[in-house]
Amino acid sequence: MSEYLEFKTVQCKDCYRCLRECPVKAIDVKSHHARIIEEHCILCGHCTHVCPQNAKLVHSEMDEVRRLLSFGHRVAASVAPSFVSSLSLGEFSALRIALAKLGFAVAEETAVGAQAVVEEYKKVLATGELRNFITSACPAACRLIQMYYPKALPFLAPVDSPMVAHAKMLRRSEPDLKVVFIGPCIAKKREAREHGIDAVLTFEELLQLFSENGIDLATINKLSIDTDRQNANLAKAFPVTRGIIRSFDVLPEGFRYMAVDGVDRLADVLENIESFDHVFVEMNVCPGGCVNGPCAIKEQGGVLKAEADIEAYVEREMATRPHGPAPEAGVSLAFAHPRLRAHTHIASEEEIEAVLHRTGKMSKADELNCGACGYSTCREKAKAVVNGHADIDICLPYMRKRAESLAVDIVRNSPEGVVLVDPDMNIVDCNATAMKMLGMSGKPENNVGRPVAEFFPAIDFYNALSQKRRTENNCLHLSATGRYVSLTVSLLSEQNLLFGLMKDISEQVNYDKKLSQVKMDTISTTDEVIMKQMRVAQEIASLLGETTAETKVALLKLKKMLADGQAEFQDDGRPRDWKTAKIN
Repeated sequence: MSEYLEFKTVQCKDCYRCLRECPVKAIDVKSHHARIIEEHCILCGHCTHVCPQNAKLVHSEMDEVRRLLSFGHRVAASVAPSFVSSLSLGEFSALRIALAKLGFAVAEETAVGAQAVVEEYKKVLATGELRNFITSACPAACRLIQMYYPKALPFLAPVDSPMVAHAKMLRRSEPDLKVVFIGPCIAKKREAREHGIDAVLTFEELLQLFSENGIDLATINKLSIDTDRQNANLAKAFPVTRGIIRSFDVLPEGFRYMAVDGVDRLADVLENIESFDHVFVEMNVCPGGCVNGPCAIKEQGGVLKAEADIEAYVEREMATRPHGPAPEAGVSLAFAHPRLRAHTHIASEEEIEAVLHRTGKMSKADELNCGACGYSTCREKAKAVVNGHADIDICLPYMRKRAESLAVDIVRNSPEGVVLVDPDMNIVDCNATAMKMLGMSGKPENNVGRPVAEFFPAIDFYNALSQKRRTENNCLHLSATGRYVSLTVSLLSEQNLLFGLMKDISEQVNYDKKLSQVKMDTISTTDEVIMKQMRVAQEIASLLGETTAETKVALLKLKKMLADGQAEFQDDGRPRDWKTAKIN
């Protein structure tokens, strides 16, 4: 994670715009999210401008500034001249008062340091030691040279930036003074840390501190009176294009003076710097200068309005202040910019080829170099993959081809029947399963253009098209093959096609038919058994009825006989004439 700039993961996914726009490709795209590669980044802040989701987060040092102001330190504010456009102020006096209310013991324009830098540039130019001269005011431009264009390093002015120069001047008589730089630049945050400057605030953060403390800058601006009677300072023009060149009261002879802004233009000049002779190059990473910095507060009218505000400010400076020599810095402003190297593995040809082959690039002709992934060539992207700075699947043509191939494979090998139909009800495509269901012959492409009505009723496709919704037919009989299918038809609005998905339910339908027949046969058999049982029951009942009647008659006769013959028995129970007794 970068200490100065990072991405909001929730909002950053599968975009690659920052990578496409990053001049040094200091973006790591892993797991579909972008991250800053800090050791590669020059902190130009260009990614903050181009991000469509505003997913870039600049680390704030407001807590550190609050701590410095609340712990009784003597704190100085060094304010970049671009405050004029970002804060819509005509003079610095109002800002000095507001900063004092915040607790700053000292408040000065960084232009004081810029003026000293110009004087130092004059001394270096006078030595004649540099065949070409590149300004060192922009820390992002310096880092670009130090890391990526070392052949231009001999021409980079061995002089501190205005911020560093001003900090040195502020601490000249007060070494323990805490210094806070206030401006529109992200790269100043790293430069400040490298040179012992205590904190950096953006103009937006400064306004937030004013709001927290109830300080109304607009009201102060109306009441304040400029009492600063220092000599006019042309270096207040530093924030705009050619501002450094315009800061010279007299341009040293022997050089052609040009201003270059924007990383792309800088890269073109730096790549060819050795072909130039006696050229003074004012370099600024931000197009239009610092007034268009990544943390500048943009106003209506944009860069042109901001530049006009700065020019008007400098004109007032020249018209209202006495002209005189610049004050001596009183400190050394010499700084030899070292060569910087990122820890990057130099990919071998074999490693590059291996990555290219994995994305289907088997020959030079396959290397489209479309730039969709953010890298200018397929080989540059392969190098990033080798170094672990990019996932292999950020190659959009490869992923599209893979997705299409995968989709085709799924459709072709699907166990379900797939039919694509156009609004005229003609077949656009179908898979082998659908051909088998519909009784088609030949290859799928041979059936393209045939009316779908040749194979089954097209009413479900018509309904899906007219009603613009999915339709379902749970049981459709295909007369050509005798199969039964469930058919679902969906409208693909973007492609203006109808997607038919058929599932063979013949076995289920046939099973249901067999089960139904078994049920009917069972019912019929049950009816016959019931009828037979009823007949048997009736016959048994009839037989039982006859037997019962005969038994009844016999028993009645026995009863009668017993009743009538009771007198014929003796007291001992034997018939009186037992020998002759008969039972009728």
